[in-house]
Amino acid sequence: MKKQLLVALAAGFIGTSAMAQSAFEGFYAQAGIGYENDTLNSRTLNVTAKPGQSDSGTNGAQSAPTSSGGGFSGLIGLGYNFSVAPKWLVGIGADFSPTSVTTSTQYLITCNPQSQCDGTNNYKVNNRYSVYLTPGYEIDKDKLVYLKAGYSSENVTWQGQGTASGLGSQSKTASGYVAGLGYKQLLDKNLYLFGEGNYYSYSSNNVSGSTGSQTITQTQTPSAYQFLVGVGYKF
Repeated sequence: MKKQLLVALAAGFIGTSAMAQSAFEGFYAQAGIGYENDTLNSRTLNVTAKPGQSDSGTNGAQSAPTSSGGGFSGLIGLGYNFSVAPKWLVGIGADFSPTSVTTSTQYLITCNPQSQCDGTNNYKVNNRYSVYLTPGYEIDKDKLVYLKAGYSSENVTWQGQGTASGLGSQSKTASGYVAGLGYKQLLDKNLYLFGEGNYYSYSSNNVSGSTGSQTITQTQTPSAYQFLVGVGYKF
């Protein structure tokens, strides 16, 4: 009787494990290409005139327009999916985007109490990496939809031109989060196609430098959205 009970329990455990097994479970590597748009908003220029200069009356914060731009995007990623229940998985992953996007905008600042000076901001956004969780649901044995949420970081390089050319080229690392939605379609037991849409939001950062008669500290808040299609391999 005890032997029969043990056999029944073992069979039940094996059956449950098999039912919870997913074709998407395990390690994977993938690469994608697509489009992204980067925006730097909430921008302010805090202008401080140097003592004794003719434009000493221009101290204070001045608003600046949003800077944005779009272009080619790509990433490579690695991860692992765990089956947690029939049709449900939780993944952990990381990806890196080596591509860069440049944004620009024209602005006016008050150079002295009587006139304004113009300048152009060029931002280069690159070297983005993210680590995240991907809870997913199997529509059927070869189709998976998933959410994406986690930490992200990117490099933002600011190039001042015109009035602000004295600031030169400065880079800052921006930290924030990524949130996204994706879909995977198995072509065979290992190869799959995927599509993904992501939104990135980062904390504010600033650069500061001298333009000769003034010191300008600029603050901006980066964000981006991204659409990708690609191919992956499940090991």
